[in-house]
Amino acid sequence: MKRVVVTGLGMINSVGQDKETAFSAIVEGKCGIKEIELFDAQKFSVRIAGEIVGFNPSEVMDAKEVKKADRFIQLGIKAANEAMIDAKFNDDVNMERFGISSASGIGGLPNIEKNSIICEKRGPRRISPFFIPSSLVNMLGGFISIAHGIKGPNLSSVTACAAGTHAIAEATKTIMLDGAEQMLVIGAESAICGAGIGGFASMKALSTNNDDPQGSSRPFDSDRNGFVMGEGAGALVLEEYESAVARGARIYAEIIGFGESGDANHITTPVPNGPLRAMKAALRMAGDVKIDYINAHGTSTPANDKNETTAIKEVFGGVKNCPPVSSIKGQIGHCLGAAGAIEAVVSIMAMRDGKIPPTINYTTPDENCDLDYVPNVAKDAELNVVMSNSFGFGGTNGVVIFRKI
Repeated sequence: MKRVVVTGLGMINSVGQDKETAFSAIVEGKCGIKEIELFDAQKFSVRIAGEIVGFNPSEVMDAKEVKKADRFIQLGIKAANEAMIDAKFNDDVNMERFGISSASGIGGLPNIEKNSIICEKRGPRRISPFFIPSSLVNMLGGFISIAHGIKGPNLSSVTACAAGTHAIAEATKTIMLDGAEQMLVIGAESAICGAGIGGFASMKALSTNNDDPQGSSRPFDSDRNGFVMGEGAGALVLEEYESAVARGARIYAEIIGFGESGDANHITTPVPNGPLRAMKAALRMAGDVKIDYINAHGTSTPANDKNETTAIKEVFGGVKNCPPVSSIKGQIGHCLGAAGAIEAVVSIMAMRDGKIPPTINYTTPDENCDLDYVPNVAKDAELNVVMSNSFGFGGTNGVVIFRKI
């Protein structure tokens, strides 16, 4: 099968609106979590999130088109544009051999909420004609494919918080099987609205540390009490290796392994076995490699962090054999379906710069979480192979491994 490499990157989240700004802030341990401004959350039990402040959608799409696209699509366009520019394609690229693989966990939830209220209060005739196309998850890929003239396979993954990683795997498979020469991967999410915050809060999944927004997301810390919602997008240009070499592309990394699994246990409560099998599958595909760093799913929930730690220890044969592990969700919150794409971009940039991002807000060790989580301060390290984990509701798991070449 064909080799697949990464030749372009893009990212936007609550600590930066481009990949370099965001990555620097993440490495420095800056936090983008604050009181919610996207809607009035004063009556909610959770009033904090990792919002992107000052984003202007008219900078990435025509002002007349903005109302046709939900915010998650707008954020995805921003990251995709950056990745495509970063890849530096010539005009002679064959767009019929260029595909797209998009991902979101929920899609246009704010628009669904808004138009449901309009329907109830003002009647069905007042529903926006743009409601459905602005809310569908696959319209993320639809808008971006139109903007860039991408005419190859147009795929979409909707697998909760593993969606971004699954989109990378789907794009990789497509190139490996010669279904395309290039694939643009985008994971995007913006579900910070009443229904989103209220829904997760009713499940007791969110941190309620409203008085300490910046200390609220505490992956692997003993005092963690839930995740914090984030929003953002990550984008990667994947390319067949020979094609990339032939055009003189800068190659960030090669995708050498990916693994997928299902827990078959519970719709929201994770178990170690599913992530364990996904990591093992990715390692089998990657071959005899040494993992230098794991970008963990690390949500800051009691169950996930304990289970992920248990799975990592079993995969690598005990604490002493495990590589450094960190989670960036303390900095930007949990971006749901965009998390895997954003964290893949961060993992590759960490490998590029030899900088392991810290797990911030780690102050009180948990006896069930006993790995090296790179607490609070980034670590310099030579990184040649990195792993990125993503796990989602429904017991769906995705793992991807990148190698520097």
